[in-house]
Amino acid sequence: MAKKIERPLVPEEWVLRVGATLLPLPEVYEENAWVGTRWRVRGATVAHVFGGEDQLYRITFRGEPGEVAAFAHLGEPYFKVEWGDNVIGMVLDEDTDWEELAELLTDSYCLQAPAGLAEQVSRPPATGS
Repeated sequence: MAKKIERPLVPEEWVLRVGATLLPLPEVYEENAWVGTRWRVRGATVAHVFGGEDQLYRITFRGEPGEVAAFAHLGEPYFKVEWGDNVIGMVLDEDTDWEELAELLTDSYCLQAPAGLAEQVSRPPATGS
């Protein structure tokens, strides 16, 4: 019989950092997921953080379809998930840019929340041409 590989618990500090970004947003709540912790708004998952069987820590969140392809193309720390066409994956480690992640999580919230809730969130203006 094969030995079951244990998944590591995400460092509490990291769970608290993600929560500090998401919990102030309208109607967001935190709950235990099948593995790790997730944050939801009206039943829609905004972000999910968990430890993998390979002992790495990951977070998944939502993005615009064009962003998903761009992030997947960037490579580490980003990765493509096998489910969902609007899901971005990111490996968390000591080098994680928490400011960038906070922006990505806020965008994920705005994609998952009903329009009336998303409109209550102040976001930096889009840059570019």
